[in-house]
Amino acid sequence: MGKFQFQRVDSDFLSKGTKCGGWLYLPDQVTKPPVVIMANGFACEKAFKLPELAEKFVERGMAVYLFDFRTIGSSDGKPRNLVNIRGQLQDWKAAIAHVRSLTQVNGSKIALWGYSYSGGEVIATAAGEKNIKAIVVQAPYTDFISSFLMLGVRRTIWPFLFGLRDIVCMMAGRDTYYIPVVGDPGTIAVLTTPESKPGYLSLVPEGSTWKNETPARGVLTPLLFVPPILSAKDVKCPALVILAESDSLIHPWALEKTARRIKKSTLLRVQTGHFGICQGEIFQTVATAQADFLEKQLVESV
Repeated sequence: MGKFQFQRVDSDFLSKGTKCGGWLYLPDQVTKPPVVIMANGFACEKAFKLPELAEKFVERGMAVYLFDFRTIGSSDGKPRNLVNIRGQLQDWKAAIAHVRSLTQVNGSKIALWGYSYSGGEVIATAAGEKNIKAIVVQAPYTDFISSFLMLGVRRTIWPFLFGLRDIVCMMAGRDTYYIPVVGDPGTIAVLTTPESKPGYLSLVPEGSTWKNETPARGVLTPLLFVPPILSAKDVKCPALVILAESDSLIHPWALEKTARRIKKSTLLRVQTGHFGICQGEIFQTVATAQADFLEKQLVESV
């Protein structure tokens, strides 16, 4: 049993008029705890592994707020499972504003947590948002160019072409064109490296109604916002950056460069792949390191 027991309550908010679903974890016997806001990676729901990590933070006396981006999981919006970076950055801002309005937590002591795609969004958000006390980014997306070099032409050209097709369908008023989120190597999907399908699907809890499909236009949205590798220099708060040495999706060199541009960053290297961070003993080790970091920044700091 951890240091603190907790309760979890539903806590939704509106982002540009769209309801986003959220869970608020509150440690017992802690008055106005600091809070960690968390959102998951590409087309992932908040229920995919994040509750287990959230409980580890709550055990240290921190509140945690998990939320689903618009169109995903418990949130409203169509087409379903659309990954729109511009919209998701709006959701981050709305989630922060919502948490700051909650009377149960200390809205002046907030940290942000992101993984993969949402990790890049956390960097972008922290670069422009005031009064964020810390961020944790786990194998975060850094930029389109390094991802293209990492994945190669074969793995990027077809999703890109199908993304253009989906945009044509949208403009013509036709049905959304979906492609799988993850697939086996050599198939058409957003993520097709050898670790992607088994690693991603291992995060999906038993009984989930999640569908392995996403509107293809989502693969084009990274072209439309400032890459985290560039906005990192504007992050003022302490940051813990997790680098997976065998990551098949995020270029280690690009992530190292991103971490160096954050003035108060700590780089933690782990010998695993992009999804191995969430598995077994490595998950426990990384989770403890994250909890230690967040406890120092939020609980122990004056």
